[in-house]
Amino acid sequence: MTARPAPTPQLDRTRVMAILRSADATGLPAAARALAAGGITCLEVTLTTSGALDALARIRDELGPEVAVGAGTVITTGDARDALAAGAEFLVAPVVDTDVIRDAADSGIPCYPGAWTPTEVFTAWRAGAAAVKLFPASTGGPAHLRQLRAPLPDVPLVAVGGVGVDQARDYLDAGAHAVGIGSPLLRGADRNPAPDALDALTARARTLLATIRAKPRDQEVGS
Repeated sequence: MTARPAPTPQLDRTRVMAILRSADATGLPAAARALAAGGITCLEVTLTTSGALDALARIRDELGPEVAVGAGTVITTGDARDALAAGAEFLVAPVVDTDVIRDAADSGIPCYPGAWTPTEVFTAWRAGAAAVKLFPASTGGPAHLRQLRAPLPDVPLVAVGGVGVDQARDYLDAGAHAVGIGSPLLRGADRNPAPDALDALTARARTLLATIRAKPRDQEVGS
């Protein structure tokens, strides 16, 4: 197997990936700036957004190397090639496609494929995923993630799909390596990037990071 790329450093540090998904990409650069101002430096731009790759390249240019910008909903090798050509620093998918995972690994780029069952998780990991996206996470909640972690402790899981800002700590306490959050964090700021909405987004980003950095809740109870 090709050497497995390490997870994105910004994801390791913050333990959160912000997901930018909208009908079109017009408001994404402003939302990305607001997120970065709040300390969230791992950003996914989904390919289901019209103009996603142009927005991804622009965000990378504007925010520089401190912010990692990747492509989401990468479900074919063609998607992967286009995303990498646009400068994507990581790839995210809702499914397990071993060709996409291996292409990313061959390029030295982290890939986070979506999986839900133990077999899917292990297949993605064996193919070279940097971490596996547990998707949709809310279907089984933190309890499902904890059950997957028991037999597969070496596979880092990123909980994505229906994860609210106030639920991030629950998933981390259950053993998640990180969480991915979209609309519960953005709340339309990517579609209507008015100054007040962007300021509120920056404030939510800071609140989310403070929650993530807090002690696990079981430690709080026992302290």
